Amino acid sequence: PRLLNQPQLAFVGSRNPSADGKRLAHEFARQLSVHGLLITSGLALGIDGASHAGALAANAPTIAVMATGIDHIYPRRHQPLAQKIRETGALISEFPLGHQPTPQSFPQRNRIISGLSLGVLVVEAAIKSGSLITARYALEQNREVFAIPGSIHNPVAKGCHQLIRQGAKLVESAQDILEEIALAIDPDAMAEPVRSAKTVMLTAEQKQVMEQIGYSAVNADELVDRTEIAVIQLAGILTQLCLLGLIEQTEHGFVRVFDV
Repeated sequence: PRLLNQPQLAFVGSRNPSADGKRLAHEFARQLSVHGLLITSGLALGIDGASHAGALAANAPTIAVMATGIDHIYPRRHQPLAQKIRETGALISEFPLGHQPTPQSFPQRNRIISGLSLGVLVVEAAIKSGSLITARYALEQNREVFAIPGSIHNPVAKGCHQLIRQGAKLVESAQDILEEIALAIDPDAMAEPVRSAKTVMLTAEQKQVMEQIGYSAVNADELVDRTEIAVIQLAGILTQLCLLGLIEQTEHGFVRVFDV
């Protein structure tokens, strides 16, 4: 419960973000956690999950505000993530034990995500999305609203662009947020900066493959040509990198999720 009193920043965004959106959420959350801000989000797929994971990658606690009873992890695939959050952070819910997810539960819990926080960062969001509901709650609660711009061709960037047109603060780095909210909080209330984040130790072959994977999709055949690693061995390496959360497989191939 003591974590609820720490200065927090809410992260919200699409459940179906681009690979770049997930990378940005992870990296912004990691950097802000390193500087002592607590990351609060909703445990959903996409931006929420990447944000929680970014905080955990910095060895920092994170808060997940659930739209279900605290005994019902939703989505199911986030059970391992929820367990990691429990170990150092907090899972919270206003709903009773046994409460199943309903369409009304998610927008209802969004007011808590924004209310706990000094501000809300919208990473990627469509025009009609729960993320914009959270941003509206934030404005009603006199909280800051931040938005990361994206490509004009990306449908999940249009909500961010709309917020920016309406006065949300455009951010391009974690420092933009730190400079803005530093004026609103007592520095002594901030958590101690994280001195050392987790480092991912890669084998020489894993590093070789990572060097060939960027933020544009590349298929396995191209990677075989670029790395000259045998197909069977490469498949194993790609699986390992996916499990580490460093890359992601899309319908067009493999893309980098964040830098190491």
